[in-house]
Amino acid sequence: MHHSTLLFDLDGTLTDPREGITRSVQYALAKLGIDEPDLTALEHFIGPPLLQCFMATYALDEATGWQAVNHYRERFRVTGLYENRVFDGVEALLQALVAQGRTLYIATSKPTVFAEEIARHFGFDRYFKRIYGSELDGTRTNKVELLAHLLESEQLAPGSALMIGDRKHDLIGARSNGLQAVAVGYGFGSREELLGEAPAFHFETLDEMHRAFGC
Repeated sequence: MHHSTLLFDLDGTLTDPREGITRSVQYALAKLGIDEPDLTALEHFIGPPLLQCFMATYALDEATGWQAVNHYRERFRVTGLYENRVFDGVEALLQALVAQGRTLYIATSKPTVFAEEIARHFGFDRYFKRIYGSELDGTRTNKVELLAHLLESEQLAPGSALMIGDRKHDLIGARSNGLQAVAVGYGFGSREELLGEAPAFHFETLDEMHRAFGC
């Protein structure tokens, strides 16, 4: 774990956004006349790009998918952003990593404007050099594209950086850009999903990750 640069996913890795995301998805579906009373059935929306998830789950065409995304954002930008919590132990980990001299970034499929507000509101923005997310028009929701953009913008050598995330999209994005990856088991990706992508490291708990980084 010698890497000088660490790229963190946001949802499911730094924070538990379960309530805000699922309730906002439920709201969007209701606007389209789709009743989904079971919030746990919507947890698979946490992590992947929203547009593709709406289209695949409910067989929506792209135009209707964008309607769903826009309805989602109506609630999320006002309420859902704050229905969130930082995982216990995350702040101590970030503080220790910065003290070790490592440079930290957030790399998330969530729009940058939302990711920045979440980090600011919950007080962990100070640990990160910069937050990289997608655009509201859907640009760079794909983790492969997002990480390529981050590496190019920051002039980072892939061998110096490590991607840390809880879903297969994080691991696929890392591998496609020549990065090693850490899969975390306390988020929203199943063990089967994560190990299927053969990450360089797999930690079930934050305590395991603390020990692996020597902090």
